[in-house]
Amino acid sequence: MSTHPKAIPHSPIPRYVAVADQLRKRIANGEWPAGHCLPSLQQLAEAFGVARLTARQAVQLLVAEGRLSSHRGQGTYVTEDAPPIRTAPLASSLRELGDTYRDLEPIILAIDENPRPLPLAETGLDEGYVYMRRLHMHEGRPYCLISLYVAQSVFALCPQRFKDRAVVLVLLEQPEVDIARAHQTLTIGTADAETASFLRISKDAPTAEVRRVFRRPDGEVLYYAEVTYRGDAIRLEIDLKP
Repeated sequence: MSTHPKAIPHSPIPRYVAVADQLRKRIANGEWPAGHCLPSLQQLAEAFGVARLTARQAVQLLVAEGRLSSHRGQGTYVTEDAPPIRTAPLASSLRELGDTYRDLEPIILAIDENPRPLPLAETGLDEGYVYMRRLHMHEGRPYCLISLYVAQSVFALCPQRFKDRAVVLVLLEQPEVDIARAHQTLTIGTADAETASFLRISKDAPTAEVRRVFRRPDGEVLYYAEVTYRGDAIRLEIDLKP
């Protein structure tokens, strides 16, 4: 540990989550390489100014993520085979958005092909929408959780493809689908118990919440999605004008 440890400040985020974030940074920047043995729980607790139980919870979180392995009587080590989760920039074009989904594997958690209304204050299409809830995986690890709505007539163009592939990719590949406007909003949130279970993160861990809407030329919504990304799976890149 650093010779000048810094205590974890008080914040709305649980202290063990904040400690876990600091441990991840040490692994990510190479300070703790693969095979490195972590300090004892007591040493971690003293370094971050937290209780020993808090340090234990932080370590257990990283063990669950596969970043650490714990061996009774031998200590806790940085694993050899746990690469960082794939991160992607927040896309600013439809093409870039499609690229972020190209190597993801979707798993359907729920689907309703009966017409549903949109979960929006504004009115959707009279034909209704197909609803799907999906977990997207990257190399066997959870990446994001999505609840989405696709216009019935659009879904009918190729139902099986919409079920098997990332919906954004299928939409962009369909010449019959005219996306005139696309907008997404990003907010920072925390994981509830169910979301944390799917994404394999701790409850109250930071998440990126994205609301995404595609519209036809007449302004009607053809696709709506609420996406929850792991906090360590997305980054915001902004070019600043000189």
